[in-house]
Amino acid sequence: MTMNDGLKAFTLKCQQRVEQALDRILPPSTTLPTRLHEAMRYATLNGGKRIRPLLVYAAGQALNVSWERLDTPATAVELIHAYSLVHDDLPAMDDDDLRRNQPTCHRAYDEATAILVGDALQSLAFKSLCCDPCMQADARIRLSMVETLARASGSRGMAGGQAIDLEAVGRELNLAELENLHIHKTGALIRAAVRLGALLDPDADKALTHHLDHYAKCIGLAFQIQDDILDIEGDTETLGKTQGKDLVQEKPTYPSLLGLAGAKEKAQELIHEALQSLDAFDNEADPLRWLGHYITARKH
Repeated sequence: MTMNDGLKAFTLKCQQRVEQALDRILPPSTTLPTRLHEAMRYATLNGGKRIRPLLVYAAGQALNVSWERLDTPATAVELIHAYSLVHDDLPAMDDDDLRRNQPTCHRAYDEATAILVGDALQSLAFKSLCCDPCMQADARIRLSMVETLARASGSRGMAGGQAIDLEAVGRELNLAELENLHIHKTGALIRAAVRLGALLDPDADKALTHHLDHYAKCIGLAFQIQDDILDIEGDTETLGKTQGKDLVQEKPTYPSLLGLAGAKEKAQELIHEALQSLDAFDNEADPLRWLGHYITARKH
């Protein structure tokens, strides 16, 4: 099986599983308050690459964790990601009209509903980790998962990164400052996704889990660099969101700091480093390797 065929089959399997789990966990749109629940489903069950759930499944597979146990953390991390997109698109934040080739949540509904959608998706993510009976895990593992996702989502993770990003508009950052921004804004949730998959094997070798974390740190930065590149080279229809927003909003990016060629070189260096981190793993870690290659090859 070629890498492309393997990644395609793995992606399809993961996406089908997480879509089914999301549909199960999200309240029906017929349940009161119906408008809020309808908007939650609109913001979540609308396609998307599902990269973070893929990483949960891939990390778990590398440590021989069963797929059935990985559905819940895969769903939880996607709920957090969906909430972050809804809030990022708000007028007070990135002020965007398009997400995944359809109107953003606040455009399809209204700003107040979109704010509540983000709030509700976030709380649902933690509820699922605490209570979902489909995940066979003791209280200690569940608590570690809650701590991992909370840290990655909060002021020292994704939310903090977004705050730094908003403060950086119109400013020039050096490379260390830009990396710190994206380690928090994008990288924290990607690292959490890999850790969530690994936590379901409490007996995993510490050296292996360290290698997984380093892999996740590298691909988190590479993912953001590719996003910055696509904001220049992509088009709105393929991206599913407005192309060129970073330039218009004068946001600091890797291409603006390193140049387009330099940004591409940096992304490739990070992917190479990430893949080296997987040298201690056997073929069960191939999906992690495939995802590493995919991150800098993707067009949206």
